[in-house]
Amino acid sequence: MDIVAHFQDLVAQVPEFLQPVIVALAGAVPFVEGEGATTIGILGGLNPVLAVAAAAIGNFLCVVVLVLLSSGARSAIVNRRTVHANAEEPVLAWSGTRPGSTPDETIRAMDENYATSDRKAARRAKFQRALDRYGVPGVSLLGPLLLPTQFTSTMLAGAGVGTARVLFWQGVAILAWSILFGVVVGGVVHNAG
Repeated sequence: MDIVAHFQDLVAQVPEFLQPVIVALAGAVPFVEGEGATTIGILGGLNPVLAVAAAAIGNFLCVVVLVLLSSGARSAIVNRRTVHANAEEPVLAWSGTRPGSTPDETIRAMDENYATSDRKAARRAKFQRALDRYGVPGVSLLGPLLLPTQFTSTMLAGAGVGTARVLFWQGVAILAWSILFGVVVGGVVHNAG
């Protein structure tokens, strides 16, 4: 049984007051997200507004946790590299950086050294081109067409975009996509019934 069918069955089986919780949990799952969870909730009998709210909240809370973890990991790496760079070492052999290099240069050098496959490097380059072309708002709003918001938000945070900015635009995107699916699916269910 696939995960969407499992969540649909679960929504139908639990008491009405627990249904939004199940929809929120579904929203936290990559590839289900707010859009899929909204659909699950509406098809499970929830009011479309409640389904959208629960799905968006579940999706956003998962994104918040991932962005905070990614930002923290990036900060730890940058701080460690900066400490080593300030120690007057001639060259950091493991990263190829020089003392006094900026944290972004250090991260880029580390990324280049750890790019173990052409496929991984190509994906990173594709993401960077999209970020350069569309900015954080565009990547956030268009990202769900290609990748789950959990992946997009983690990549944005890892690229050094500010936490508040990532969370704001991911929140806007999650809400917009959840509302869009709520309107479409709610309209179809209403017209069919």
